[in-house]
Amino acid sequence: MTATRSRRPSFGIGAVRVRPGSSRELEIPITTLVTGAAVSLPVRVIHGRTDGPTVWINAAIHGDEVVGVEVIRQVMSRLSAKTLRGTLIAVPIVNVFGFTSGDRYLPDRRDLNRSFPGSPRGSLASRIAHLMMTEVVDKCSVGIDLHTGSDRRSNLPQIRCDLDDPHTRALAEAFHAPLLYHARLRDGSLRSAARERGSRVLLYEAGEAWRFDDWAIDAGVAGVLRVLHHLDMVDSAPPPPETPPLVTRRSGWVRARTTGILKTDVELGDQVTVGDRLGSLTNSFGRTLRLVRADRSGVVVGLTEAPLVNRGDAIAHIAEIEPVASALAAAAPAASGARDSRDPGDAQAGLAHEGEHDGDPDATTLDEHG
Repeated sequence: MTATRSRRPSFGIGAVRVRPGSSRELEIPITTLVTGAAVSLPVRVIHGRTDGPTVWINAAIHGDEVVGVEVIRQVMSRLSAKTLRGTLIAVPIVNVFGFTSGDRYLPDRRDLNRSFPGSPRGSLASRIAHLMMTEVVDKCSVGIDLHTGSDRRSNLPQIRCDLDDPHTRALAEAFHAPLLYHARLRDGSLRSAARERGSRVLLYEAGEAWRFDDWAIDAGVAGVLRVLHHLDMVDSAPPPPETPPLVTRRSGWVRARTTGILKTDVELGDQVTVGDRLGSLTNSFGRTLRLVRADRSGVVVGLTEAPLVNRGDAIAHIAEIEPVASALAAAAPAASGARDSRDPGDAQAGLAHEGEHDGDPDATTLDEHG
């Protein structure tokens, strides 16, 4: 008697079911406009033939962050439902309203990344958050949330996550961005709500809003594929750079001490020490008003792209880098799994918070970014 091989079940999402070994684009209804036109959450599902993890990737929680949209497009173009193990859910545009209007926020000015886990009967932001949680996050064990800098600021490619959780750290190291940032959870963020539901989440930050920065896109595409390979969902992925990622648990923004026209002398990824010149502020005739100097040693991970800055504006984001010995010591207890079950909210004080998203200098604590 020949044994029958069990077939993998189809994957249900929204009002459809995706057969194993196939992919499907669908729209999950959000609301309707005054014209009667429907507004929907765009989703693509690749449901592999064989079992494996269920993972989501999303972008444009803030409507002006387009780098992640292109990252998802390129990642999906390289995958096949015939060979993928497990299931991948892609949501390239979460904030549909902001993306189509060129705005970071929703029409009611709410920040979607402060509205999770949401409610089916709340504000527009709350309803979108609830839809994302119930239709996507709750079906997955791992997520990758793609972001860029905000308000004319650009970020070095970096992963922000709970580096004290062994499984999350392994995912972050597999992604292999130039910088790994241990960031505390922030109430209302997708990352925080997903962690409460049991998912591990990586938050990728790179580039500038409303720009397709190729270097940010390339690092994002390679990193996502490496994570999928780490999870044994794909057979191959781009090899990681030979240089290991830098690790940080503390950073700060250098702010303008006077108003002026800014000329920066450093680039993303530059190493600086206390007192190094970062740039200068001049008047409209070119007379130097003040030099901008580093207030700490570390690596430049964020820069303003604005030519004119006012007193108090953020200019350069410097991350203090952990010595190799300290980074290894921090990884040791994580590798043992001893802290796997701890509450992410118990992370020690003084670490980075997610701002409007991670990397926003205007939403950080004074003791860290004062």
